[in-house]
Amino acid sequence: MQIIIGFIIVFGSIVYGYTHASGRLLALWQPAEYIIILGAGFGAMVISNPPYVLKNILTRLKMMFGKGYTEAYFKSVLELMFELLEIIRKDGIKKLDDHIENPQNSSIFNKYPEVTRSNVLVSFITDNLRMMAMGKMNHHDLEAVLELELHTLEDDLMRPSKALGKVGEAMPGFGIVAAVLGIVVTMQSIGGDLALIGVKVAAALVGTFFGILMCYAVFEPIAASIANQVKKEMMAMHMVSAILVSQAQGKPTLLALDAGRKVLHSEFKPSFATMENWMTGQ
Repeated sequence: MQIIIGFIIVFGSIVYGYTHASGRLLALWQPAEYIIILGAGFGAMVISNPPYVLKNILTRLKMMFGKGYTEAYFKSVLELMFELLEIIRKDGIKKLDDHIENPQNSSIFNKYPEVTRSNVLVSFITDNLRMMAMGKMNHHDLEAVLELELHTLEDDLMRPSKALGKVGEAMPGFGIVAAVLGIVVTMQSIGGDLALIGVKVAAALVGTFFGILMCYAVFEPIAASIANQVKKEMMAMHMVSAILVSQAQGKPTLLALDAGRKVLHSEFKPSFATMENWMTGQ
């Protein structure tokens, strides 16, 4: 909803200011300019990105207009890790084999649909618990492996945002291309009706306007929004990483969770007492 409101404010302000200055909206309707700019932009994106990234861009756009990541999401991650660590404490890590190997049918994972909707996070949890179960690993080695994986995951998850950002940067350039082509068309009418020449010059200028508008009001904000999504996903995985390292150090479950809690930004971070109440049900 916030994103929709933002777009309404941006385009509403532009349209109101333009019409308030006696501008005619019909003059901005230049389909040829839009086709050149958007077509060139999307074509460049197809050329420069593999199908995997293009598919993920569509997925991210759907997520952008969804519920997003709230305090409830991070609470679910903490509660899931609490249950998993309590099983390890009481019965040993081998008791998690069924849950790790088949999280889709796990009674524990299915209790937290906000977590299971993120395949990346579920894979991160299960893969690293499986690695810990396969042999004794000290916390220094585990931390080094997790940091390397987190760095790689962040680079991978940021690819859709970077792709849209690159196209956004190119939009003013494509706007200039459309404007130059519009001027070429205008030059063909030199010697004709001055009013017609004025209309054609105005159409060419719309191309420059549209390219800049797409850059700063559409592509760049969308790329930034997707980057913010990724940062929240990475924050959850950094939290899980801190919890697993603390567990490998032999810390009690609540102290291990506290290490993860401290990774969260202030808007999502519960107090230790609040987190303890979540886990104990008080």
